[in-house]
Amino acid sequence: MRGRMKDSPKDEEQERTPRKGRVTMRDIARLAKCSQPTVSFVLNDNPTIKISDQTRARVLQAADALGYKMLTAPSKPIEKRRDYIDGNIAFVIDTLATSPEGVHAYDGVLEAVKATGNLVLLAETRNDPVLEPKALSFFIDQGVAAIIYASVFTRQIALPRQLAETDIPVFLLNCYTADHAVPAVIPSEIAGGHAATNALLDQGHTRIGVITGEPFMECASGRLTGYRNALASADLPFVEDLVVEGDWMPSSGYDGTQKLMRLATPPTAIFCQYDRMAIGGYDALKALGLSIPRDISVIGYDDDEIARHLSPPLTTMNLADRAMGRWVIDQLFHGTGAGFRHPLTKLECALVERQSIGPPQHPSNR
Repeated sequence: MRGRMKDSPKDEEQERTPRKGRVTMRDIARLAKCSQPTVSFVLNDNPTIKISDQTRARVLQAADALGYKMLTAPSKPIEKRRDYIDGNIAFVIDTLATSPEGVHAYDGVLEAVKATGNLVLLAETRNDPVLEPKALSFFIDQGVAAIIYASVFTRQIALPRQLAETDIPVFLLNCYTADHAVPAVIPSEIAGGHAATNALLDQGHTRIGVITGEPFMECASGRLTGYRNALASADLPFVEDLVVEGDWMPSSGYDGTQKLMRLATPPTAIFCQYDRMAIGGYDALKALGLSIPRDISVIGYDDDEIARHLSPPLTTMNLADRAMGRWVIDQLFHGTGAGFRHPLTKLECALVERQSIGPPQHPSNR
């Protein structure tokens, strides 16, 4: 189930079609069938790494096919660049090592900063009440140009004292304060849940199950609100039995799917609020002898790397983590920063269409 199925001509064509939005090294790596670091070494022309001419050509061809814009050295000294800010940029996050979302946001920052000549300094605090203030004080004492304060879970925070008192520009990524005293960006989870549910409604599904994440998290509650809003917009009732609580893990996707399919009238589609829960959902459905999407449709959320390797590849929502990183850098270099209160920016998550959803089967054919 978790192995990659043989690509069909349609799959190959989709891989060669650039996704909407900015092309990343991850996209190039996928098309060139190599690792993201290999793409980075090739595009940056790193002379210390020996890469075969065949691999180098494959990466460059993929970059050209996807329309990747190669960044070249500035023709003028960097001190004279209009978009240059003197100093390094600090990226402080609570959890990075175990969070692909945090890594993606950091990648977005690095991609956006690359052309400016600035360095990005990283600190992972693990929410440690001693370590975090020390890290913030260190960066402030170093005179960094800006501090990006990030959270792995979307949430409201109390701005740390050091950030409230410093004159250094501060940006919040995936978190925000109640008074919006500093610029902040988060994903538009309600819109994402609405879009995911709409994708199933558009296929003709009217009985849609949902497996949520932990309900105390804003991302889970927001996606569920979007699900409810989409049903209401389609003039469909909200049925509590179709909502099962999960915990983001594959096992909860397996158990949740089993529970939904044991209903007297099971759903014809399931919205898993996280791709890794969809992995468990796939296993549960196949154990029941059901085919995806012929017998039941499944949609995920996050566009985890595993999503494209499931069989069939998982339709999902692309969490705007890299886009949030790029947004912060764009605000730093080009934003006005005027005024005390800053509106909370919410970035929409894009639908990534693959092969796991389709129209519902007629009851007599099920």
